[in-house]
Amino acid sequence: MPKKIAAFGEVMMRLQVPGHELLTQADTLKYSFSGTGVNVVSALARFGHAGYLVTTLPANPLGDAAVAHLRRLGVSTDFIRRDGKYVGLYFLENGFGPRASRVTYANRLESSFNTAPAGAYDWEAVAEGLDAVHFCGITLAMNDAVRGHMAELARAVKRKGGLVVFDCNYRPSLWGEDGYAKAKPHYIAMLNLADVALMNEKDAMHILGMMTDRSIRREQLVELIPAVADSYELAAIAGTHRAILGDGTHALQGFLYKDRQFSFSQTLTFPVYDRIGAGDAYASGIVHGELTGMQPGRTVEFAAAAAMLAHTVQGDTPMSSEADIVRALTEAAGDIER
Repeated sequence: MPKKIAAFGEVMMRLQVPGHELLTQADTLKYSFSGTGVNVVSALARFGHAGYLVTTLPANPLGDAAVAHLRRLGVSTDFIRRDGKYVGLYFLENGFGPRASRVTYANRLESSFNTAPAGAYDWEAVAEGLDAVHFCGITLAMNDAVRGHMAELARAVKRKGGLVVFDCNYRPSLWGEDGYAKAKPHYIAMLNLADVALMNEKDAMHILGMMTDRSIRREQLVELIPAVADSYELAAIAGTHRAILGDGTHALQGFLYKDRQFSFSQTLTFPVYDRIGAGDAYASGIVHGELTGMQPGRTVEFAAAAAMLAHTVQGDTPMSSEADIVRALTEAAGDIER
């Protein structure tokens, strides 16, 4: 049966430089709307669930455009407040070869979402009937008011028996100097409210300060992730390991730790058209598997394939259906579908 899933997060305007030009070269920008919550619930809507976004957008034509975009993605706008004047912006310069892609944020702290006051949302109404709610560390980095909203919604959903999903999504540029130390107490607070976490061993070491004598990533993961699950009473932890190969292709392997056992996907190797949003596609695959009762091995394979396909589509938002992902798991890529 379809599930009712919400995400709490900011809608951002993505301003993309054409091709592989730099901002200093370009004279045009292509805009769209995105955000971690947008990406996750729109992907889940494509899988047949009811996806809701909980956010605040400006009460002006810019907010109207964002709402229209969300509706085209199949996202319910029932829990979107309209207030304020601004949306956060980010500028994307596409990397090429050894030059990495670059994201530059603007106007974020003044956005309608990040200035919504305490008491702005009716959390009991939002939580009613929800099977799951999704939060991310990008939202956690904004300010104390936003962090208060996150905690209130998480508690409301837990009271009503829903699943709380937290994606660590640590971004150094958002936390600033001594970012790990600043972030740690807020991450601990959210992990204590979560049932499912998206993270890997680097988050355990750098954010939570956990120690290991192991030097190989896989061994660090196998040692630290069970300790995190035990410490925060998490039902499941999922994440990925990625490598960039010499020819520019990427290799990605997903994992899921559940019922005290690890499940690993096959390692997928693929070229990258647009990397942003692929982690959200992976998260949506994990949530879908958890809510529909997939076996852990199937869930992690599905999520990894969802992430792989997200790399092949321009824009942040995953666009693959469940059938597309299942096909990617079972068929070789290549020829035209007829």
